[in-house]
Amino acid sequence: MVYLLTLLAVIGCMALLDWRHRLFLWARPGAAAAVLAVGLAYFLAWDVWGIAEGVFLHRDSPYMTGIMLAPQLPLEEGIFLLFLSQITMVLFTGAVRILEHRAGGTTAAGGTR
Repeated sequence: MVYLLTLLAVIGCMALLDWRHRLFLWARPGAAAAVLAVGLAYFLAWDVWGIAEGVFLHRDSPYMTGIMLAPQLPLEEGIFLLFLSQITMVLFTGAVRILEHRAGGTTAAGGTR
């Protein structure tokens, strides 16, 4: 349970950062939701493949809920993969914003500062 709560906390912190700077989800909610869904699906497929090949194995832990999405695939893994997709896009859009600002004083939305 500790791991799940930690993941939810960091997702919330990343969402606040995103909201504050309008980087990803709050900049274009529809497109961002689609990107998160595709990223989550990709990484879940990767995990399923790894589980089928015997590369990824789940071990019981007192810090996890014990809820399984599929054999060898705990709930926390799905939440982590969502966070991985979210943080990647927030970092990417933040880096683009910084580079655009340095290049000419414009924002990602096209306005000037």
